[in-house]
Amino acid sequence: MISNMTSNQPINPEPVNARRTDAFDVFNFKFYAGPNPYLNRGALVFNFALTGHADVLPLEEYRAIVSKRYPHLADINYDCYTHLFARTLVEVGRLDMDLHFEHFSYQSSSKFDRVAVEAIHESTSYQVAYVVWDWFEAMTQDQHYGLETQIERLQRRFRRSVYGGPTIYALLRTANKLGIPAFYLPDEGLMQYGYGRKLVRGVATTFDRDSHLDSEFTTRKDDCKTFLATLGFPVPKGDIVATLDEAVLAADRVGYPVAVKPVVGHKGIGVTAEVRDDQELEFAFERAVSAHADHQSIAVIVEQSIPGSDYRLLCVDGKFVAAMERRPAAVTGDGYSTIEELIQQENRKPERLDTPTSPMGKIVLDESMKRYLQEQGLTLDSVLEAERRVALRKVANLSAGGVSINATANIHPDNVILAQDIAQHFQLVCLGIDILTPDIAQSWRNGKFGIVEINAAPGVYMHLKPAVGDCVDVTLPILETFFESGTDARIPILTFNYLPVRELQELVDQILLNHPNWVIGGICRDAVFINRSKKNMAGDYNTKVQSLLRHPKLDLLIAEYRESVIEQEGLFYDASNIVILDAPTEIELTLTRDVIDDAPIVIKEGDTISVRREGLVEQYTLGEEEPFKRVYWTEIAAILQDLGQRNG
Repeated sequence: MISNMTSNQPINPEPVNARRTDAFDVFNFKFYAGPNPYLNRGALVFNFALTGHADVLPLEEYRAIVSKRYPHLADINYDCYTHLFARTLVEVGRLDMDLHFEHFSYQSSSKFDRVAVEAIHESTSYQVAYVVWDWFEAMTQDQHYGLETQIERLQRRFRRSVYGGPTIYALLRTANKLGIPAFYLPDEGLMQYGYGRKLVRGVATTFDRDSHLDSEFTTRKDDCKTFLATLGFPVPKGDIVATLDEAVLAADRVGYPVAVKPVVGHKGIGVTAEVRDDQELEFAFERAVSAHADHQSIAVIVEQSIPGSDYRLLCVDGKFVAAMERRPAAVTGDGYSTIEELIQQENRKPERLDTPTSPMGKIVLDESMKRYLQEQGLTLDSVLEAERRVALRKVANLSAGGVSINATANIHPDNVILAQDIAQHFQLVCLGIDILTPDIAQSWRNGKFGIVEINAAPGVYMHLKPAVGDCVDVTLPILETFFESGTDARIPILTFNYLPVRELQELVDQILLNHPNWVIGGICRDAVFINRSKKNMAGDYNTKVQSLLRHPKLDLLIAEYRESVIEQEGLFYDASNIVILDAPTEIELTLTRDVIDDAPIVIKEGDTISVRREGLVEQYTLGEEEPFKRVYWTEIAAILQDLGQRNG
């Protein structure tokens, strides 16, 4: 929805949020989690106006300044200040992280313009709007504005949100592209994909269809190692110890160099590779012990250190999908900078922003790094000669600044089969297999190959945006494990603008006559039902809708959305299989936007019925005393029959 307004006029003489020195006013904010009267997706909505208290620059001057930061915005023709403000808000809202927000709208009225910009995280969206407002005011007053600093602050805010984790955001973005409903369940701390009986819930790459026994088993590195050895897979020799003396004896049996790590752990925490003598072993053992949780029994693995590069093999639904080489963080000398200065320079690179969409994280300075530098005769104050490259740690931990290199095309077929054989022994959607080998292109059967550990909740962003090499979209096979398409993630939804309790109960009964084994959710202004049972659900209207769609046995949803709810909360879901409107208001007519392709729309105005179906419109008059429900029951029956034939 785009306004035809060609210029803004000072239409808000009494500013709401603006200072007396401001040229613009931004006020009356509202956040919608789903489709709303202004945009058919989650959005931040607000009023925008010129105050008249300060002279604004010509529109082209704002455009020129904005385009210096975002050059592609220079090619757009802006018909008013509102248009430019909204489009700038979209761009800043991507947070230099290539977030998927791109939709917006604006409407004019006699007093102000109403702007809607696509968004998913309420707090970050509000702050983005204020940042753009402050930027425009700085332009007006010819003042410098630290946009880069503000964007970094917004990135941190978004990353702390439930959507800001790299894996969750990557899955959310792919779900958005595929048309798979995805939303956060705050009470459970889980993401939900799909509706009703089609739903899948999870945290990152762990899902409710995973075996919790297998997931827990993978955290017990000692038992997993024994299991893999029993299956004939190559695992390094080693022991589990609880004291330093036991660790020394184990190292003597295995032979230096050894690797030391806690039995229970993740993300390389407490792991030390290539331990070469008893002195290093003491440091490595203490590091592994410190990774234990409070009151957790000490259990440390001391095992053979396999020479070679570190690789992560990712399997989805028992199938190999990607291989990634992980190299430790390193710096290259320039002849005059210290190692610490080189690290600072490296950490300032854009690719190390350490955001959900950056290919590398910041290089972390810690005692392990200092110790490894000491082993090389170096300190953080050492100046490296030009072109000398120095590794900063032994372990290729990406969260500490390691480098990811796509190796999917290079992996030997035997190693693919090995990964799949391992994955198929576990009832897990995603499995990460960490290995050490000099060359992933050589078969594991050659002997220079060791399985270090397996992970039930592997991160995926390293595959989506490696530091080196092409990306592998691993989120697609993850979601396709559950849904062949976006349609496959949905259950039928029937949306009304007016549905009294009695008619809702009658409709549920009518559907159950033909589908007696179904579980039907129904909600109207006055009640919530599951089949014939009335439920006392808490929360606002959309929370109740979410609770119904969270029901893992739900086959169908019937929902009433009156104007008051649409204005206050918007819709929770984004697609209906049919929309049935009785004397709709202008706001209620927006329900017709949020339908699946070719879905019927039935509208009653007085005695006149119009039915839009598959691009055609049919119009007729109700017979004398003919009830409206007779019309929409027929349409619903046809939809359910068609859906049944497709599913059959």
